[in-house]
Amino acid sequence: MSVRELSGKVAVITGAGSGIGRALALRFAAEGMTLMLADVDHGPLAETAAQAGDARVLTQITDVSDASSVRHLADRCFGELRAVHVLCNNAGVFQGGHLWTRGEEDLAWLLGVNLWGVLHGIREFVPRMIEQDAEGHIVNTVSTAGLFTSPGSGGYSVSKHAALAASEALAHDLAAAGSKLRVTALCPGAVRTRIADSRRLRPPGLATTPSSDEVAVQEAVSRAAERGMEPSEVAGLVVEAIREERFLLLTDPEHATRLRRRTEALLTGRLPPHH
Repeated sequence: MSVRELSGKVAVITGAGSGIGRALALRFAAEGMTLMLADVDHGPLAETAAQAGDARVLTQITDVSDASSVRHLADRCFGELRAVHVLCNNAGVFQGGHLWTRGEEDLAWLLGVNLWGVLHGIREFVPRMIEQDAEGHIVNTVSTAGLFTSPGSGGYSVSKHAALAASEALAHDLAAAGSKLRVTALCPGAVRTRIADSRRLRPPGLATTPSSDEVAVQEAVSRAAERGMEPSEVAGLVVEAIREERFLLLTDPEHATRLRRRTEALLTGRLPPHH
């Protein structure tokens, strides 16, 4: 049962301070939704809220890798707004480098935000969304890195493949339970965001010195992002996916072609191409 009419409904967005998160916030605001916006960075979060026009907006500093932080976000949402109809587990970070050069701190950071952020969002919000017994939607921002792997992005790919698996498993579980909630796994390619500059958000306790292989990949990702699609375009596709109950949302037709090539390679036992 899709959420076709967004006006008057409540949306929660993590990672709302920039990029796709900010674009989702502004698009949902234009649709007449009430917003609960979350991010670890106060300044950009406040900027997003200020750009949301006449929409009712609440903000909350939230570290999605921390279960208690996400629980506090959910408690406030249901306590003050009384309901959640669209949950966007959008917060994400990137780090490049060969898989064998990634230390425990690197993987803890990537998995903490990109995987556990989704899992914590599911755990804290979905049971209460089910209890509402109303149409609702969960949008998990995955990435094409959840579908394909490439050299120099092993840790990121691991986290995003797991996020895709969580999204698919959630969708199956909800269907088996007869829930009115639906799920979309958003898998964008290159988008004009600051994802390559994720180090600015890295907590001191997980800080490391960038390695040469990491720096090279970061620069390549940054160049790709500069040529990528606008976040507002992605937000528009998300609204369509919610209304159409689309599970897998690809942002470029070429991604479907790549997915076919990957599947064909795996079925014949070959290593899938990375481009």
